[in-house]
Amino acid sequence: MRTQPEANGTAVTEFILLGLVETPGLRPVVFVLFLFAYLVTVGGNLSILAAILVEPKLHTPMYFFLGNLSVLDIGCITVTVPSMLGHLLSHKRTVPYAACLSQLFFFHLLVGVDCFLLTAMAYDRFLAICRPLTYSTRMSQTVQRVLVAVSWACAFSNALTHTVAISTLNFCGPNVINHFYCDLPQLFQLSCSSTQLNELLLFGVGFIMAGTPLALVVTSYIHVAVAVLRIRSVEGRKKAFSTCGSHLTVVAIFYGSGIFNYMRLGSAKLSDKDKAVGIFNTVANPMLNPIIYSLRNPDVQGALWWVIKGRWSLA
Repeated sequence: MRTQPEANGTAVTEFILLGLVETPGLRPVVFVLFLFAYLVTVGGNLSILAAILVEPKLHTPMYFFLGNLSVLDIGCITVTVPSMLGHLLSHKRTVPYAACLSQLFFFHLLVGVDCFLLTAMAYDRFLAICRPLTYSTRMSQTVQRVLVAVSWACAFSNALTHTVAISTLNFCGPNVINHFYCDLPQLFQLSCSSTQLNELLLFGVGFIMAGTPLALVVTSYIHVAVAVLRIRSVEGRKKAFSTCGSHLTVVAIFYGSGIFNYMRLGSAKLSDKDKAVGIFNTVANPMLNPIIYSLRNPDVQGALWWVIKGRWSLA
């Protein structure tokens, strides 16, 4: 452990990430699996973006938000997985203190924007189903851009707050993180100073950043469900619910894994279960999103097929 002298002790200058596996024989298998997951995630989300750009039917607010969500998914997995793959190749598991905090900042920035975008998408579905006559004016291009800009601003404030707060803690050893990326729960465990205020900050800001958007999503879909149940036609109900099913699935996965990850700060020891939740947050969610949104949507499927055919013809 490298340390540098401080007035009141020593300060850790780098951390050791144990990664997913410590057995050398399993590292090639993990490398191949996560490289495949990374390529599938980036390729799938880029394909969604291409489909939205080339298909005029997809030039709607819902797909504008979905395109932004695809960019975030690419960023979220890029913040964590390439560095982990590099550690598996080089067998070097150390990460500088500044790089660890940078990874934490960008991860929380992208996840925060993701959280608000899912709320904006729920609001879009509420307007489309419950307020169809005023939908075009209430969800204009200006409103869409403002919602995205506000999402980035709020997420930036949240990520910066946590990064500055964690930088005030003292790390004087040990410096071993039982995870494959730097995050708040793992760093709290290593701090040799009190983390009570940091944990209170995480819960308080988390309530604003996650609790409020989740409440808005639930409220929106309660109104949507009431409006859909008033539709007499079975086919009409099915069509209305089909536009919401994919989004609700993504919301359930996103909030379920996030709540499990950050609501367990009081546990005495973080176990390998937290690594599994981390895989869900950083790999599974970004990889599943394009699959979920394309499987039940004929417009997206048609646009994706057009993109694939265009690539083959160019080849």
